[in-house]
Amino acid sequence: MNHSLVAAESGSSSIRRKRPTIGRRRWLICALVFFATTINYVDRTVLGLLAPMLQVKIGWNEAQYGYIVTSFQVAYALGLLFMGPLVDRVGSRIGYAIAIAIWSVSAMAHSLARSVTTFAMARFGLGFGEAGNFPSALKTVAEWFPQRERALATGIFNSGTNIGATFAPLVVPWIALHLGWQYAFLMTGAFSAIWIVFWLWIYRRPQEDKKLSAAELDYIQSDSSEAVPKIPWTRLLRHRQTWVFMMGKFLTDPVWWFFLFWLPKFLSSEHHVTLSGLALPLIVIYNVATVGSIAGGWLPERLMKAGWTVNRARKTTMLICAFAVMPVISAVAIKSLWGSVMVISLAVAAHQGWSCNLLSFPSDMFPSSAVASVGSLGTFAGAISGAMIATVAGLLLKATGSYVPLFIFAGSTYLCTWCLIQLLTPRLKPVMQS
Repeated sequence: MNHSLVAAESGSSSIRRKRPTIGRRRWLICALVFFATTINYVDRTVLGLLAPMLQVKIGWNEAQYGYIVTSFQVAYALGLLFMGPLVDRVGSRIGYAIAIAIWSVSAMAHSLARSVTTFAMARFGLGFGEAGNFPSALKTVAEWFPQRERALATGIFNSGTNIGATFAPLVVPWIALHLGWQYAFLMTGAFSAIWIVFWLWIYRRPQEDKKLSAAELDYIQSDSSEAVPKIPWTRLLRHRQTWVFMMGKFLTDPVWWFFLFWLPKFLSSEHHVTLSGLALPLIVIYNVATVGSIAGGWLPERLMKAGWTVNRARKTTMLICAFAVMPVISAVAIKSLWGSVMVISLAVAAHQGWSCNLLSFPSDMFPSSAVASVGSLGTFAGAISGAMIATVAGLLLKATGSYVPLFIFAGSTYLCTWCLIQLLTPRLKPVMQS
């Protein structure tokens, strides 16, 4: 009897050993999206890092700097209306490549700018091209990952925003101080062109990728029950789910834009940090933010594995993030540089944890054929409010020189937004069931 049990156990172990592995091709695709997002943020961060230097060389004031940032935000918003439907129409492979080609050329065009107007023109082109990143990334994740892994995949690629914002202060000041500020724009813009080559070489849809195993393809498609019709872009605004996502982006994205473009100026004016001294504080802030992004994707996945619903797992994670960002209200009152860096780091990390779950809303509630378009509408809303905060911040700082109102807004908006999301969508219900 014991020999039979041993034989049975041995046989079952043999069966387990022979069971095919799922494969990891999808994580290579995630890595490509991660690098695109990293490059995206390197290119858009250069201006913020060089703003104190360029303010002296070009001669703009706080309000004019706000207008330059606004030109990027307006173009980003307009680009989203075009890029989302384009990516849904031509697919991630071609749509992503087109978007990055536009932003690569525009990033390098900054080196030719010599006035507020020409900087604004270069920023406009950069914003229009960079608008294609998140719709393409979200569509790629929706195509290549089952629902239970999407928040983690989104958290990983979204952490590229932090890596880009960390990498930029390491290289941009050095290039600007040793080679000239023009080369900072030229060299960082060239990274985008290199990425396009790898993307077109490697990327295919899962069904068309010859290197993808059958087991991994089945795993990727494990959530699919039946084909769903394409939702026309003009009909998306009829759904409450679309407006909830747009509202979430509209209310919380401005905080990220504020940090991205004004944090170097804040550290310079409030704590007298020089261009060469910006690297360490910004590296600390955005490395902590990277942890927040990945943790924000990891936590709901673990909760769902423990039996929680998608709705409960996402919203619990977002509520934790909403409370974690609140201490940033005290950033201006803290006189110590590293005390200020600490609360800002926590806030940026909380934003990223919040964001990777909010960015999963389109794939949670819409079929993959509409994910990029919904993502564009939400990011469009965030870009519009980003343009508003850029103009308001510039005028406010020129008039008062005080960052206090801006940090109060940053610390309080997430909890208010969470309450509105919960009020409007107590359940993350797919549109086909509405």
